[in-house]
Amino acid sequence: MSKQKVDAKAFAQRRRKRRQWLTFVRMCRYGVNNFSRNTWLTVAATAVMTITLLIIFITLSARNILADSLTEVSKKVDMSIYLDKATTDVDAGKIAASIETLPSVNSVTYVSPAQARKDVAEQNKNSDGTLQALNEASNELPGTLRVSLRDINDTSELDTYVQKNAFLKKHIDTKREPSFSGGGKSTIQTIASWVGFAEKLGLLASSVFIVLSSLIVFNTIRMAIFNRKEEIQMMKLIGADKSFIRGPFIVEAIVYGFIAALVATGLGILILVGAKDGLTAFGIIVQPTIDVAIIYSPFVLMIMIVAGALIGVISSLFATRKYLKIS
Repeated sequence: MSKQKVDAKAFAQRRRKRRQWLTFVRMCRYGVNNFSRNTWLTVAATAVMTITLLIIFITLSARNILADSLTEVSKKVDMSIYLDKATTDVDAGKIAASIETLPSVNSVTYVSPAQARKDVAEQNKNSDGTLQALNEASNELPGTLRVSLRDINDTSELDTYVQKNAFLKKHIDTKREPSFSGGGKSTIQTIASWVGFAEKLGLLASSVFIVLSSLIVFNTIRMAIFNRKEEIQMMKLIGADKSFIRGPFIVEAIVYGFIAALVATGLGILILVGAKDGLTAFGIIVQPTIDVAIIYSPFVLMIMIVAGALIGVISSLFATRKYLKIS
């Protein structure tokens, strides 16, 4: 007897799962059918959602591009402290070791006057005039401490050290100021401000288009519900679950997001590739971002699909909420 009860219970569970699966399949089918019913509304909703996702893609890409460009330019900035001629290599080494203890400093390299002269000669080996002037010059080039900072935009700690360290003051070249505020530093600060501006502008644009996209999807679903109002009322009267009534509209909204994600991801990658040469000509580093977008394109596409689906589902849930309260 107990075995028969167990078999009956297992049979009932299988039937329930089968019924749930059939309900899910029907909701998906109805949702896809709804997607193709109102062509113009469908096109409008999908187009606006595509623009929304494309702006999100471009915003994230632009931030990454500017960050890469900032890193590349920062490597070329000359963070140098110049020492006077009387400074020995031992004293320069002591100063370098002291600077390296600062939390904001990555490393310090000392370039002796002889090495500096050799470096200048190597850099200008094809310029006869420069080499001749260098050979005829009686004064030596200064010893230089080249400092690598953890944050290129924050030189406050290094500035304080230069102004207050007594041992450094005895050996610093008073005729040459440290290069912390040179043209390279100004370039870094400019690019850093671009990164911040791009982030704010991108967030604003993304927010605006997310709202617009949600409103259009919302109104599209509302109109579809209005056209099927009597059908929905009839389904409720015969005992249909709210989830079954809501399901097709949610599926329809997910389809909007899925198609928009495919188009937006493809367009985004094409825009990056097309703009590469023009941006590279201005020293903007684009290739690493393109490589990431292509190599991880399945992952990027998945994120875009999830974002589009979320926009569609939230809009659809709000749109169906009113009519699901019909008694």
